[in-house]
Amino acid sequence: MKLPDLDKARSEKQISSSDFLRLYNDDLPAGFPRASSALLREFKKTHETLFKHTNIWSLDQHRKKVMDWLTTRREK
Repeated sequence: MKLPDLDKARSEKQISSSDFLRLYNDDLPAGFPRASSALLREFKKTHETLFKHTNIWSLDQHRKKVMDWLTTRREK
């Protein structure tokens, strides 16, 4: 019997923006830009299509996009 993939379940879990912020910044490698509540609000405005019918975040769907977006903002 296969055990449940807890990491996958954690990544796909639908969470609030405050939980996403905490989990995003947890164990973030050095050199990667950290997120803040204000930056997540700006990201959400910029990427409205990711939040068409919901105010829900997930690490699986949003973490990489936020990381890439924060990196491009820092390079300007």
